[in-house]
Amino acid sequence: MIRIIIHGCLGRMGRVLATAAESAPDIEVAAGIDQLPGVSDVDYPVFVSLEKCTVPADVIVDFSSPKALPTLLTGVREKNLPLIIATTGHTREDKVLIAEASASLPIFVSANMSLGVNLLSEMAQTAATVLGESFDIEIIERHHNQKKDAPSGTALLLADAINEVYMQGKSYVYGRHGREELRRSTDLGIHAIRGGTVVGEHVIVFAGKDELVELHHSAASRNIFALGALEAVRYLLDKPAGLYSMKQMITAASAVTRMSVSNEEALLSLYRITLDPKSITGIFERLGQADIIVDLISQTAPVNGEVNMSFTVSKKDIDKTTELVKTLRDSMKNLKIEIADKITKITVEGPGMETQSGVAARVFGTLAEEKVEIQTVTTSETKIALIIPQNDEERAVEAIKTTFGL
Repeated sequence: MIRIIIHGCLGRMGRVLATAAESAPDIEVAAGIDQLPGVSDVDYPVFVSLEKCTVPADVIVDFSSPKALPTLLTGVREKNLPLIIATTGHTREDKVLIAEASASLPIFVSANMSLGVNLLSEMAQTAATVLGESFDIEIIERHHNQKKDAPSGTALLLADAINEVYMQGKSYVYGRHGREELRRSTDLGIHAIRGGTVVGEHVIVFAGKDELVELHHSAASRNIFALGALEAVRYLLDKPAGLYSMKQMITAASAVTRMSVSNEEALLSLYRITLDPKSITGIFERLGQADIIVDLISQTAPVNGEVNMSFTVSKKDIDKTTELVKTLRDSMKNLKIEIADKITKITVEGPGMETQSGVAARVFGTLAEEKVEIQTVTTSETKIALIIPQNDEERAVEAIKTTFGL
């Protein structure tokens, strides 16, 4: 059983979290921390500070106030407790304190514990990438009349995610009262509405010429944040010191979610290419002019002014590619060309690769156990593509499926 302490246990979210924990078979509330004196309507002990808490626990979940952060960090350090921070409104200085504390403790931080909101963040980044600079972006958030911070931490989370795509090139504009100048293309508007009992709504508006794209998330109850916090408790337990996020938790089980296999390509390897950007550019310019699609490009580090390079092309284009590459010998006397057409390209993908270490080692280790030779490999944040002998395809595919549960 995982024992948790709820920091801010008598607040609205603290009570929702306690109720959610009652229904969880693997989590129990060991104690609560709150400054409200004399309250006894909960069935676990409540202390005025973490320092005075005498009940052992495994993880502490903070749903209190950003003002309590310095004292909270002191307490978790003293008790060596993993910490989940689900509070918003932290200043830049607060974030520095959190980062410093994460050097000795596992700390999970999210401005919003909803899985749906964090999916919205990913979708917003995709939309920003596709729509580029031609669309204006505005964020509108609505919350109940008791919420103190504005804009919401979630609105800032979404804005920061979008701004990553634009290399921090957007300037946040909080409302437009008093502004007489025209909207700039670099503006990212953020607007807050407070009223009634609205749990939380966030709308991201991408406004282009004659078209509008909106991404919308609405929270029907606070229970979604409590359930997300309990998932974070399970995730953070037994983690080493460090700063963890909702994105890491969501992708923890998705190191590899998809695999594709192709026998339609040939591998062309060029050895002893003169290290000259113009020469290397010229190779791909010639292939592009001949409408030859190139994939899986890898290059070695330079040695004595020369590099080796490999890339794949469709088997139907191999003769045309070879003839074009041979013309390079006019300027590269040491150039050697090798072609492998009995190959298989295996590509494994997964969003978890971006936030997990050791995925490539698992792929390579799996193939090593099967004695499968890797002829070349390229990687990106979420993809590993490799070339193996075609005769080893069946063993390699089955081994990767087994390792990653595909």
